[in-house]
Amino acid sequence: MTTKNIHEAALAEVRENSQTEAEFVIRPLYPGYGNTLGNSLRRVLLSSVKGAAITAFSIEGTTHEFTAIPGIREDVVDIMLNLKNIRFKMHTDNPVELTLEMKGDKQSEKDGDKRVVAGDIKLPAEVEIANPNQVICHIDDPKYTLKMRFVVESGCGYLTIDQAAEDRIHSDMIAIDAVFTPVLRVRYKVENTRVGQDTNLQQLTLTIDTDGTITPKEAFEEAAAILINQYTALAGSTRVESAPAPGSDKEEEDTGLLLPIEELDLSARTANALLNNDIKTIRDLVTLSESDLKDLKGFGQKALDEVKEKLTELNI
Repeated sequence: MTTKNIHEAALAEVRENSQTEAEFVIRPLYPGYGNTLGNSLRRVLLSSVKGAAITAFSIEGTTHEFTAIPGIREDVVDIMLNLKNIRFKMHTDNPVELTLEMKGDKQSEKDGDKRVVAGDIKLPAEVEIANPNQVICHIDDPKYTLKMRFVVESGCGYLTIDQAAEDRIHSDMIAIDAVFTPVLRVRYKVENTRVGQDTNLQQLTLTIDTDGTITPKEAFEEAAAILINQYTALAGSTRVESAPAPGSDKEEEDTGLLLPIEELDLSARTANALLNNDIKTIRDLVTLSESDLKDLKGFGQKALDEVKEKLTELNI
């Protein structure tokens, strides 16, 4: 079923403030649609865009998180907090195991503790780290060798430590709660705008900040696609035919495309062939190619020539 036309908004402008921040301007919107779109996009961006994070780890010589490690300045809880800040980009949906091995050296005694960062983790081809300078811990004993293992998984939203413990691959590893979402912050602003003579319209400006594993544009498009999939499933067979934006130059021009096929003054045979194939308006007709028309039941070359002649007369 197709319902009456409704004017559709457009992505009017994209302002890229940096590699990780961008503003998306959507207009024109009918009154109330600014908050409707802004709130729904914000919630999906923060909860449903896919990302990756560490869900479990182990340190050689430790069995649980409530312990100190001889040779490491931080305790295990501090290391856990640092691991949660590492931002991963994965090119696979399967869990990936990573390793890190770092030995203290003589420089530790002279210049201070040896710093271990995310960039020291050994990475396979399917995993990248967006912030390699993120500190994991400091080795304060030059004779100590740090050996760690990690499990990195992809997901959406937030994984509690209880869920991580239940689903962990290796029982000897320490589970960690994970924040998968690559979107750090989303703000939106709704303002009044006008198009032509229509002043009762709104403009939505959506600002997206990401962690660098995904661009704001990729996050925006993924969130929009998620919403489309959800609403399409709910809409069933009902479709809303979109019309030009209110006040736009094309609005008057495209009104002619909504005229019924009968207005073309075609022969009864040609008109009936179109109507029998559910082509009821001029817009339905012009969206079809010549090959599409030839494939219609009861529509031959003579009918095609007649239609082309009529559309030429109307400058369509």
